[in-house]
Amino acid sequence: MYMNKVAIWVMTGLLATTTVFFNVYIFLMSIWNYRQKKKWSPSETIILALSMADVAHQLICYFWMTMDEVDSKCLIDQRPYTVMLLLIYSLKFTIMWDTSFLTFYYSTKLVSTPNHCYTQVQDAILKHVTLAVCLIPLLGLGTCMPMLVVFKSDNITAANKDCGILTPTNHIGQVYEAMYLILSDVLPGVLMVKCCFSISFHLAIHLRQMKASTNGAHRPKLGSQMRVIKMALSLVAVFILFLVIDLYVNYQISVNHENIIGLTFCFTSIYTTVTAMVLIYGKKTFWKALIHEFNVCLDEYPCLYCLKVPEQKAKPSTPEKVKT
Repeated sequence: MYMNKVAIWVMTGLLATTTVFFNVYIFLMSIWNYRQKKKWSPSETIILALSMADVAHQLICYFWMTMDEVDSKCLIDQRPYTVMLLLIYSLKFTIMWDTSFLTFYYSTKLVSTPNHCYTQVQDAILKHVTLAVCLIPLLGLGTCMPMLVVFKSDNITAANKDCGILTPTNHIGQVYEAMYLILSDVLPGVLMVKCCFSISFHLAIHLRQMKASTNGAHRPKLGSQMRVIKMALSLVAVFILFLVIDLYVNYQISVNHENIIGLTFCFTSIYTTVTAMVLIYGKKTFWKALIHEFNVCLDEYPCLYCLKVPEQKAKPSTPEKVKT
C-alpha cells in the first residue's frame, strides 16, 4: 500500500512538471500577445485565468502530497493540511467552471441561435468576462468553506491513510459532499455537453452545405473555425472522461471509505496537462511558437534531428500548366 502511494506521488510529480510547463507557457504567451495588441480577447482572458488556476492547483496538490509523504506519522498539526485541501477543492471548482465557460464562449461564437432572449443572456455574460473569471474563484471558495463545519479533519496514521483528510461526519456532511460534486463537476459537465451538441450541430450543417453546394462563388468554408471546433470538442471529451473517473473515485472515498485522495490528485494532474496541450493546439500562434522552440532545441542535438516537427504543412503539388 505504501509503495502504491509513493508510485502515485512520483507519477503526480512528473505530471506536475508538464502541467506547470504548458500552463506557464500559455501565461507567458498571453502576456506577450497583450504587449503586442494592448488588449485581451474574451477567450484569452478565460484561458489566462484557467492556466493560473491549473498552476496554483498543481503546486498546492503536490506540496500537500509531499508533506503527507514526509510527515508519515502525522506529527504536524492538521490545520495546514485542512487549509491546503480547502484550497485544492476550491481551485478544482475554478478549473471546472473556467473550462466550461471557455467552451460556452466558443459555442456562442460558432453557433447563432434564433432565440432572442437566450442571445441577450449570452451577450450580457460575454460583456462581463473579466468579472466572471474573477467571481468563479470566489464562488469556489465560498462553496468549499462549509467543509470546515460539516467535515471532520482527522490525522489518520493507519496503512495507506493520509493526514488531515476532510471527511463527512454525519448525514448533513454527506448531503453537502453530493451537492459539492454536483456544483463542481456535474453542472459544468452538463453545460459543456450542451455546448458540444450545439457545436456538433453547427458543424454538421456547414458540412452538409459544403457537400450540397455546387456553386463555388459562395461556398461556406470552415477555415480557421475548424481548429477552434476541434479544440472545443476535445475539451469536452477530455472533461467528460475526467468527470466519470473523478465521480467514481469520489464514490469509492465516500461510500466504500477508501482513502485514495492521492489518486484523485493524480487524475486531476493528467486532466490539467491534457487540457493545457489542447488549449495550445487550439491557439494557432501558441502552437506554431511551441513547435518552433521545440525544433530550435533539437537543433542543438543532431542525433535527435528525426524528432523535429514540420512547422508548415506541405503544400499539395499542382500539375504545371501547359502553354498552348
